[in-house]
Amino acid sequence: MSIRRTVTLGGEVLAIVFVVSLVAGQVLGYPVLLGFVETGSMAPTLNPGDGFVAVPTALDDDIEEGDVIVFRAQQLHGGGLTTHRVVGETERGYITRGDANPFTDQDGDEPPVKDPQIVAKAWQPGGSVVVIPNLGTAVMGIQTAASDVQTRLAALLGTRSLLGSQGLMYILLGLSVLLYVFDILASDGSGRGRSRSRNRDEGISPRLLVGGFAAVLVVTATAAMVVPAGTQEYGIVSAEFDSERPTTIPQGESSSLDYTATNAGLIPVYVYLEPGSDDVEVAPGTVYVGGRATANATMTLHAPPETGYYRRYLVEYRYLALLPEPVIDGLYRVHPWLPIVVIDALLGGALYLLGMSLIGSERVRTRSRGGPSKLRRLANRFG
Repeated sequence: MSIRRTVTLGGEVLAIVFVVSLVAGQVLGYPVLLGFVETGSMAPTLNPGDGFVAVPTALDDDIEEGDVIVFRAQQLHGGGLTTHRVVGETERGYITRGDANPFTDQDGDEPPVKDPQIVAKAWQPGGSVVVIPNLGTAVMGIQTAASDVQTRLAALLGTRSLLGSQGLMYILLGLSVLLYVFDILASDGSGRGRSRSRNRDEGISPRLLVGGFAAVLVVTATAAMVVPAGTQEYGIVSAEFDSERPTTIPQGESSSLDYTATNAGLIPVYVYLEPGSDDVEVAPGTVYVGGRATANATMTLHAPPETGYYRRYLVEYRYLALLPEPVIDGLYRVHPWLPIVVIDALLGGALYLLGMSLIGSERVRTRSRGGPSKLRRLANRFG
């Protein structure tokens, strides 16, 4: 393989990783591989619009003082994702502060940050954040343009299915199919007035095309497993009196309530439930939810002896039932994200192998005048 071809292929792979990471981040609701800041609270480390390499805490949950983390705030900016630095740790959680802020977040109304709230942390080799200048500015521009296109298409076609993150994936998949078909059709006639042969390195790599489709499938499957799951928060009141409300609990006592796992998809899922904080119990720990069905578990919340308002967390993981339950269970016990990785690899690998077996390994390009086109060869193969 020539140096030029190697550089080109490397650029294609980086482009796929970049696009997939941005789409995945929008679908999942938190940064995947790449994140960015919109305000100046982290200056001069991260200026408005700067990006950074984001490491999901599902892969590295070792949080230390000095780490820059992305967490789901409860009060800051009305709640939502916030990127600040850990400047201390207490029994109640982490103390955070923006590098440009004179006071910690906890000096205000934001309570200490607990582990279930942290979704990612910035990659800091040698203690310094790896900064990607203006990444966020470019991403926000792309998101604005994409949102405008989605709105116009949804209005034109009269459907809301093209809105939001799921709609964005539909549009990207549709564009991929259209571009692929256009390239094949253009290759059939565009070379009639050209040279009878072309360099074998010209054209679009079928590996790139099939890999793109596989990537879209993997992102969709990951979203189906991750988006409905995650950390659920419950606020309880440890009170001096009895109440009919299940989240208002007499001091030192417990209350039980139903936790309903809903599956809006057609493929059944296994849902794993585990406490995200102390004083929470759940049984059973695993439920099977059929397609477009629900299943219930019982969650028990314990109130501390002291009166006051407390937050409790329950963590949900869900996996498409594409593997036997014992296999998923064994992978889950190694790491909760391992079943997702295996299922994604199974789906993406199967689609890639199927696509390559149908399309072949030759690049999509114009053949000699008398030679059959890729489209004709595919038709002959099945005709």
